[in-house]
Amino acid sequence: MNSLQVRVAAIRKEATDIASLELVPENGQALPVFEPGAHVDVMLPGLPMRQYSLCNPPWETHRYVVAVLKEPESRGVSRHIHERISVGDMLLISEPKNHFALEPSAKRTLLLAGGIGVTPLLAMAESLAANGANFEMHYCARSRDRLAFTEILSAERFHGRVHLRLDDGPEEQRLTLGPLLAKRDQQDHLYICGPTGFIQYVKSSALAAGWPEDAIHTEHFSGSVEQLDTDSDFEIEIEGSGQIVTVAKGQTALDALLNAGLDVPNSCTEGVCGMCMTQVVEGIPDHRDQFLTAAERSRNDTFMPCCSRSKTPKLVIANEY
Repeated sequence: MNSLQVRVAAIRKEATDIASLELVPENGQALPVFEPGAHVDVMLPGLPMRQYSLCNPPWETHRYVVAVLKEPESRGVSRHIHERISVGDMLLISEPKNHFALEPSAKRTLLLAGGIGVTPLLAMAESLAANGANFEMHYCARSRDRLAFTEILSAERFHGRVHLRLDDGPEEQRLTLGPLLAKRDQQDHLYICGPTGFIQYVKSSALAAGWPEDAIHTEHFSGSVEQLDTDSDFEIEIEGSGQIVTVAKGQTALDALLNAGLDVPNSCTEGVCGMCMTQVVEGIPDHRDQFLTAAERSRNDTFMPCCSRSKTPKLVIANEY
C-alpha cells in the first residue's frame, strides 16, 4: 500500500487531552476516498506506527481529520503529536484501511462510543445522516470537558439521533444499556468503540440481550501482548518450504518470523489491527487478539502472530511471505 505525504493544516483542541489534526495533501491532489470506520497509519520517525480513525465526512477528499488522545502510558506517539507537531509540519501516513465497515443491509444502526472512541463513529454518523438511514448514537464520557466534537454533534442533522451520556451528569441522562439493547430488530447492527473495558461491557451486555455476534462490531485502539507463565516454545513451519522457525517463551511469533527473514506485514503489534493476520494450515492457534470474532477463532485457520501463540507443538502456516 502506498504512503501519502500530508501537511498539518490545522490543530484544534476538541476536549481535555484530545486534539484533532486536519491533514491536507501537499500536492493539492484529491486524497483517496474512504468509507466510514476507516483509519490511517501515522508514521513518525523513530516512533512506533500508530492507527488513527478518520472522523470527517467520508465524501471529503480535500482533507482527512484525525483526533489523538494524549495518553501518559503510551509509547510516546500521542505525546509527540500533542507536544511537537505544529501547523505546517509534514506527516507520512498510509492510505485508508477499514476493518470496521458499516453493514449496508442494516435496518437500524446503533453506535456506542466511549471517550476517544467517538472518532470512527462520527464519520459513520455523518454518512448515515446524509443517506437518511435509521441510526442512533450514544456518546459516553466521564465529564463534559472530555466530550469531543460537541459543536458538530449538536448540528441539526443529528438532532434526536445523537445522545450525550456523562458519568458525572444527572442520573436520567446516563447510559442505560438494558432498554437500549432490548429493542433489537433482526437486521439491526451495533458498533462499539472506546476503551477496552467499555467495549467488553457493551459487547457482553449485547450478547446477554440476545444480539448475535455477527451483528456486533468493535474497534479497539490498543491492546496488550499477553504473556503467561504456562507459555512454552513452539515451532512454526512455512508450508512447502521446509523452513521451521522456533518461537521461544516470552517471544512473539511475529518477532520470530521477522528475525528469520520473513516479511510479515504488521502495524499495531498488539492484536487489534489485523494487518499481520496469517493463514494457518495445520495446528491449533492460541488466540490472544482482539480482532477476530469468536466464530473466526473457532475455525483456527488464521492467527495474529503479533500476540497469539500455539496450543500445539507446531503450527504450519501458508507460505505468503
